[in-house]
Parts: sequence; C-alpha cells; structure tokens
Amino acid sequence: MRILVIGSGGREHALVWKLAQSPKVEALYCAPGNPGMLRQARCLPIKTDDIDGLMHFATRKGIDLTVVGPEQPLTLGIADRFREAGLRMIGPSKAAAEIEASKAFSKSFMDRHRIPTARAQVFDEPESAIRYVKERGAPLVVKADGLAAGKGVVIAQNEAEAVRAIDLIMRRKAFGAAGSRVVLEDRLEGEEVSFLIFTDGKTIIPMVTSQDHKRVFDQDQGPNTGGMGAYSPAPVFTEELQRRVLREIVRPAIDGLAREGRPYQGILYAGLMLTSDGPKVLEYNARFGDPETQVILTRLETDLVEIFEALTTGTLDGLQVRWSPKVSVCVVLAAKGYPATYETGRFITGIDEAESKNGVAVFHAGTFLHDGGLVTAGGRVLGVTAVGDDFQQARERAYDAVSRIRFEGMHCRMDIGLKAMARSG
Repeated sequence: MRILVIGSGGREHALVWKLAQSPKVEALYCAPGNPGMLRQARCLPIKTDDIDGLMHFATRKGIDLTVVGPEQPLTLGIADRFREAGLRMIGPSKAAAEIEASKAFSKSFMDRHRIPTARAQVFDEPESAIRYVKERGAPLVVKADGLAAGKGVVIAQNEAEAVRAIDLIMRRKAFGAAGSRVVLEDRLEGEEVSFLIFTDGKTIIPMVTSQDHKRVFDQDQGPNTGGMGAYSPAPVFTEELQRRVLREIVRPAIDGLAREGRPYQGILYAGLMLTSDGPKVLEYNARFGDPETQVILTRLETDLVEIFEALTTGTLDGLQVRWSPKVSVCVVLAAKGYPATYETGRFITGIDEAESKNGVAVFHAGTFLHDGGLVTAGGRVLGVTAVGDDFQQARERAYDAVSRIRFEGMHCRMDIGLKAMARSG
C-alpha cells in the first residue's frame, strides 16, 4: 500500500514510525513531515492546509490510504474532498469534526445528548461575558470557541483573571478568529485522563488509556501547553470507569452524531475529568492526541494498517486489536519560553545516543535541518518515549535518554509518570 500521513509533529512521527512496521506498506509519504521521519518516509513540501495540493499528490501517486494527524485539515473538509474523489481517508467529515472545531457546538451537542460535562455559557461579545463573570464568580474556565492549538483555555482562579482572559481572547485576539466567541465553563475538580477510540461509525474499539500533562512546569504549575508528556496506561482510569465512559460518553457521541446527519469515522479523543460525581467531558478531539499517540502506539501490537483498513471498510467488528502489557512514558523536550514566545534555530545533539538505549524512541515534534545539522523549529521539539515492564523502568529509560540530548534552552518536566508509579505500587 501507498500511504500518506498529513502533519509534521510528534504525533505524525509516531504514526509514520508505526505504519512503517507494517509489511503491507510499499511506500510511505508525509506532508510536510519533519527530519525525524526521513528514515521511514518521503517528506513532501505540501502544507497541511493545502487541500488542493494534497489532493493532487494523492491522486497522481495513487495513494491507497491517507491519515490526517492535525485538526485543521479536518475542519477544512479534507476528508469530504478525498472520499468524494474515491480516496480512502482516516478522519471524520467536516460536519463531524465540528465536535472539536467549535467548543460552543460541542457543548450544545453534549446538552442535547445528555453527555456529562461542566455547565457552560457561550458569549459572542466581551461585555456580556464579563457581566456573567461578575454575576457567576470564579473559578471559571475561559475557552476560545475555535481551534487554538491546545492553548486557548485559561483556568481563571478569580474574577480578575477571568476578565483578563476574556480581554486577551476576544479583544486582543490572541488566538485570532478562534476567539470571536468564548465559552465560560464551571471548573471541574478531579484528575484528567485521555481516552481514544477507533470507530467506523458503528463499531467502537477503545485504545489503551493514557494521561497527558498540560501544564508547563512540574506539579502541574504554570500555563497550559499542547502537552509536556504522557504515560500509558493511566492507573486511575479503572476498567469499571472505562466501561462507564464507553456507555455514557463515547457511544452517545457516536450515535448522536449519526442521528444529526454527521456520521463519524476515524479517531475520537475524549478528554475527561474524573470528578467525585463521575467522569465528565472536558473536550472532544476529532483525531489522535499529542503526546498521547506516542505512548499509545508504542504499546500497539496489531498492525496499524490492518486497523485502518477495517475502519475505512466498516469491518472493525471483525478485528481483534492487541496491546502490549508494558507501560510507556513520553517526556516532551521544549524550547526556552514555550508556551509563550520561544526560541528556534538551536542545534540539537545526542538523539542517536538516546535512541541506542533499550526501549527508547525519540519522536521529532519541532525540528528542521539547517547547515547540515538538526535544529529546533517549534515550542515542543522532541518527544522522548520509552517502554518498560513497569513505570519505574519506563521512567528511568526515558529520563536517561533525555540526559543524552542537548540544545540551548532545553526544558522538560521531571515528574512525568510519578503519579502513575505511586498508584502502581
């Protein structure tokens, strides 16, 4: 098979890495890709939002399957265009992807289908949003309605912080058009987990559980990021909780979208808060998470191409997906200043030495080649991922590999997986 992966981050590198292990793959392409993928795929100078360019390449090259990593192409309708042209695609339609593209739509959808989530109000102009804050009080969660690369969420501890967040999003347009509306949401207390599934629109196959680390500093301090690390499995997310989430949150979403004329095919990600009242939805994403993908795919034993083929042909019900009992830990190496203004162009060394260690894979997230060397090109630069028999071994392998990598201003959290290790005994 000839497969095209769309995207350039750590999630897409993990997808390329896993797909390349399949004997079914004849040729693997990535648009635009990154230097880490060059060992497994041919990278193309086509941007992720260039739907016409991607269509032209897929048609000319006879691509058998296209996998979309980031959310933007899905919200632009790439899946609709490809399927209309007879090209197989992993990713939902533009209508179905609105469950991620608009937090206001997602909230109203959950209300309609009685899916547990925090109480929220949607506002189109800042004055009414600020009045609501003064009436409702804090803490509140302030969310830009549209896509903001995982950064359009502010947890406001008091009214002043909420007002500043509204001003930042709606008046100062920190996230562009994504902030034309805001969602003001009651803050949920508990622990966050990530739950992802494969679905052909009818059958649901859960992936192994994982837990992301959104805050930039240890002990969940500092601003939200796109994700500073992850681990799998998530011991706090018991089998009983998983069954409840499938029954109350995942199945109602898939069935509800179908009933509303938005049948969903692809990957659905449920970001959950485990509250004292049970699991509630923080957000739905219409694709793989990042860095959850890195820890999930390093535990996948079934051929990913087989899963994708069954997904596109509506035959997931006949597939048994196998997972390794081992655990996986991913530590994100970030550039100085991230998630605010960050430095780029810093030379990176030590990746080969890090990957020579047992059970380690280094996934590139924000890198490019310059003057014959590898340099930083993003806020999240690398995802150092290690598999082990238990959390202690996986953590030791991951942080040993981290210690061998260098670039100026490199920053990472040092507590990824500690919570899981404590729970695992």
